[in-house]
Amino acid sequence: MAHVRNKQVILRDYVSGFPKETDMSIVESTLTLKLPEASNEVLLKNLYLSCDPYMQILMTNVEPGSVSYAHSLPLTGLGVAKVLESGHPDYKKGDLIWGLTKLEEYSLVPSTQIQFKIEHTDVPLSYYTGILGMPGMTAYAGFFEVGSPKKGDKVFVSAASGAVGQLVGQFAKLTGCYVVGSAGTKEKVDLLKNKLGFDEAFNYKEEPDLNATLKRYFPEGIDIYFDNVGGKTLDAVLLNMRVHGRIPVCGMISQYNLAQPEGVTNLTNLIYKRVCMQGFVVSDFYHLYPKFLEFLLPHIREGKVVYVEDIAEGLENGPAAFVGLFSGRNVGKQVLLVARE
Repeated sequence: MAHVRNKQVILRDYVSGFPKETDMSIVESTLTLKLPEASNEVLLKNLYLSCDPYMQILMTNVEPGSVSYAHSLPLTGLGVAKVLESGHPDYKKGDLIWGLTKLEEYSLVPSTQIQFKIEHTDVPLSYYTGILGMPGMTAYAGFFEVGSPKKGDKVFVSAASGAVGQLVGQFAKLTGCYVVGSAGTKEKVDLLKNKLGFDEAFNYKEEPDLNATLKRYFPEGIDIYFDNVGGKTLDAVLLNMRVHGRIPVCGMISQYNLAQPEGVTNLTNLIYKRVCMQGFVVSDFYHLYPKFLEFLLPHIREGKVVYVEDIAEGLENGPAAFVGLFSGRNVGKQVLLVARE
């Protein structure tokens, strides 16, 4: 019976405010590469792990009964993995899957945590942490199902160079929309305009008056605002929405680390302009995954949709990669390469 050393990223301290690398530790345990008798679990070798902003919320010591990471145990997140042993008939040794796993080299997980078996391997496997995984589905569902775009719509995307935003912008262009994105560095603004095909982009850190900035780029107003950040950006957008505009609310990364979240003062515009502002959770749309692949895979293969990844190598670089999300250190989707297939 084979035993392996299993490097893990564990939660060392609950997070208060911005997460720090020291809130996590790298430890090693020993794992037996054999399933327990009569188990329906699946033993995985993790290949790529996803670093996502929502994980910070789970690192906070929240009220009893709420979902959070357990102290001194490996963090949980989405990843791409290879099946080593399986107690479930849907998964066989050698299968590639993506779904919920743990930030470690090897994981024993319930079969219910596996979202999908990977059938298409002519694209990079890392894509299943991003464009073909949860972020891709988030962009697809939020833009098409919640945003209800029409040709000619004026679209604004915040955090536009991130895992989700870069896809929303490209989906908007495929639909025949005008799209503007905001990001936090000149490098990211150049990426949006020169590689990802946005019509315009700006560095929000260089814009002291976001309301004036939006009026400059959207003199006729915004039809769809894909919100990844909340806060002051959302407040300025509300002043610039068109009648019957739509706001899919995907995330609020500007608020996650604040002791006192910022208030939004311009909500009356939802009434006057009959704006539909809707939060959504991607898991509500996973039934559309086959339709999503049918739509997106040809565009990837033909080079009509591109995806930017920021890949950190080695599990020991996991804490730094995760913490970097909150300072904008990453360019594109932050991925952690654990092992090659």
